[in-house]
Amino acid sequence: MKLQEKMVAIGLGESGESLEGTFLAGSAGDDRGAVIAPPHPLYGGSMESPVVAEVAFSCHRAGIATLRFNWRGVGASAGEPSGDAEIADEDYGAALAHLTETVPGALLACGYSFGTAAAVRAAERSPRVRRLVLVAPPPALIAPERIASLRARTLVVTGDRDGFVALPALRDAFEQAANVTLRVLPGVDHFFMDGLGALGREVSEWLGGGA
Repeated sequence: MKLQEKMVAIGLGESGESLEGTFLAGSAGDDRGAVIAPPHPLYGGSMESPVVAEVAFSCHRAGIATLRFNWRGVGASAGEPSGDAEIADEDYGAALAHLTETVPGALLACGYSFGTAAAVRAAERSPRVRRLVLVAPPPALIAPERIASLRARTLVVTGDRDGFVALPALRDAFEQAANVTLRVLPGVDHFFMDGLGALGREVSEWLGGGA
């Protein structure tokens, strides 16, 4: 069955500008929603990333509505691309606010690479975020200890050949964190060229436990 994705404009405050987004409705009777952030906008990161799409489709298979978006200056999103954390937080916050107008239930904050840091910061600010899905979170951008300190249940998925993610740092930080599930995919690097199917299965299985 073909997915009925809908293009949406995500407002950026009073500026009148907007971000480009793609919304996919969840199952009837499921009031949850997920925002999925792409990787770094200065290095080709967009909502068309296969990893971002795989996370969105895994959430959808679990009955959850999804909203993935393009950072400022990417695709049809207004503005100039930037790697600034404050701007990324504004963009992620706008997407989260847009989704809250559509779904009344618990929210999931999701991100890939650069997007994981914005997802974590959004979860720290919003009590409606009950779960996180973080794919290949670089310790240089978001400290693993900060992830471990979150109150929300969190899934972290990375590959054992990821040159941007130091596995020892993740394992050390999450060893005593009951709220964090770490899944390491063998033979997979930062771009998941050979790991999309495994990523989807990990996310779907974890979400199957409910929110």
